[in-house]
Amino acid sequence: MEQLKVLVVDDESRMRKLVRDFLTRSGYLVIEAGEGRKALDIFFGQKDIALVILDVMMPEMDGWQVCREIRAYSRVPIIMLTAKSDERDELLGFELGVDEYITKPFSPRVLVARTEAVLRRTAQVGRNDTLQSGGIVLDKGAHEVTIDGRVIDLSYKEFELLAYFMENKGVALSREKILNNVWNYDYFGDARTIDTHVKKLRSKMGEKGDIIQTIWGMGYKFGGE
Repeated sequence: MEQLKVLVVDDESRMRKLVRDFLTRSGYLVIEAGEGRKALDIFFGQKDIALVILDVMMPEMDGWQVCREIRAYSRVPIIMLTAKSDERDELLGFELGVDEYITKPFSPRVLVARTEAVLRRTAQVGRNDTLQSGGIVLDKGAHEVTIDGRVIDLSYKEFELLAYFMENKGVALSREKILNNVWNYDYFGDARTIDTHVKKLRSKMGEKGDIIQTIWGMGYKFGGE
């Protein structure tokens, strides 16, 4: 079986070695970068990176900017590493499309487990699936949403949220379940995060926004024909 390539980006060589050693033992092919610009050169040069493990605090170009550059062109899974735990940073990361957020110090074995979990969760992302309902067409392959033939501009997380709703059409979804599936499998964030994103998503969908129904005291349901 072909080894999956993991790009590890951290300006601390000891941290890179620690992560590399544990991932290598688990069968991954690890490529290292000590700063953001080199990481982007490697990522766009290799084309077959399966996952990126990215440190937030780096000189010159930090992890947020690297994440933005990658997300402009790719939905490759990204795990962010940070030396501090700040809810605002976590929310920013998930808004940018980060799949996992791990605070230093951490157990290398936990990092390997999270890596495997993220790869399992995102295994089907690359398929050219198209979801349709009530004039709404969501193309996962093209990462594009059209409503009655008109393209609407959604953020990464808004797109993921709408996809999750459409995949669970007619199902009542609790806020906790939405957080676990759209943001992160063990992310215990404030439920207001979902309400804010739903409000923005409905606004961008115009008249079609009403298809996302509020279930008071629980969460939301995607209706439709």
